[in-house]
Amino acid sequence: MFVDRLIDAVKEKNNPSVVGLDPALEYVPARIREKAFERHGKGLKGAAEAILEFNLKIIDAVYDLVPAVKLQLAFYEMYGIDGIRVFQETARHARSKGLLVIGDGKRNDIGSTALAYSTAYLGKVTVDGDEKEGVFDVDALTVNPYLGWDGIKPFIDDCASFGKGIFILVKTSNPSSAQVQDLVTADGRSISEIVAGYVEEWGRALTGKYGYSSVGAVVGATYPEQAVRLRSIMKNSYILVPGYGAQGGSARDAAAAFNSDGLGAIVNASRSIVLAYRSQLWKGLFGEEEFDKAARAEAMRMRDDINKALHTGEEHR
Repeated sequence: MFVDRLIDAVKEKNNPSVVGLDPALEYVPARIREKAFERHGKGLKGAAEAILEFNLKIIDAVYDLVPAVKLQLAFYEMYGIDGIRVFQETARHARSKGLLVIGDGKRNDIGSTALAYSTAYLGKVTVDGDEKEGVFDVDALTVNPYLGWDGIKPFIDDCASFGKGIFILVKTSNPSSAQVQDLVTADGRSISEIVAGYVEEWGRALTGKYGYSSVGAVVGATYPEQAVRLRSIMKNSYILVPGYGAQGGSARDAAAAFNSDGLGAIVNASRSIVLAYRSQLWKGLFGEEEFDKAARAEAMRMRDDINKALHTGEEHR
């Protein structure tokens, strides 16, 4: 079961943080870009190859520190077929290093199309009757709940069949999320609170040995007060927390999504780790050629920052 594997990894590494690999080409050091362009041309293929080398070196630098990586599909799709291939190769390399892989695609549609999305990322495609083959085969996928139960059920079915997980959007970290997610309904609950209730209900059949479900939620670190409320609704749901670091969320903000057992959430950081070599904190210590070492240093700092916030929170509970 996905959630049990996730918690086992969090416990083993004493780290509830996740590295987001959302690598736009401009993030990649010049030397890597130039080498890729020389070999593959200054086009989409060259760009994709530069990103692949960047990703693999960051994975090699952090795999012993973190339980998982999160790959935002948009940053691969924008480079076309070669970008999608890099998504696959990055995911395979991460899994070869023992990392769980979260595909961040926010997929959903009507039931039959939702099934196709789920099959591509969580399930297996049936080929010529009996043969079944995994396609992207990530460990978990972010999912949009806007179409309701018939758009969610195929993903949950594949979670049950293949030991995978999903994180359903509940309260996202972007400023305009309030336009829809904070709307208050006739019974006094916000849209995000109603969705949180559904997440908790939908996930009950996939509860693992630690009491948490493989049907989780996305709740941004940029809204800690709402995270407290949503956590109280989703007592058994694991929460993926974006918004830490470059988006302005602090470790203390992210801690609002955790339960009193120190579990219940994982915190993602993307730019603050992959671009650590450019930050004021690390660029005096690491040059551009040492971007992977800077990423490792920032991943360690983030781990300690979040663990400190969780420990402080326990003292006040």
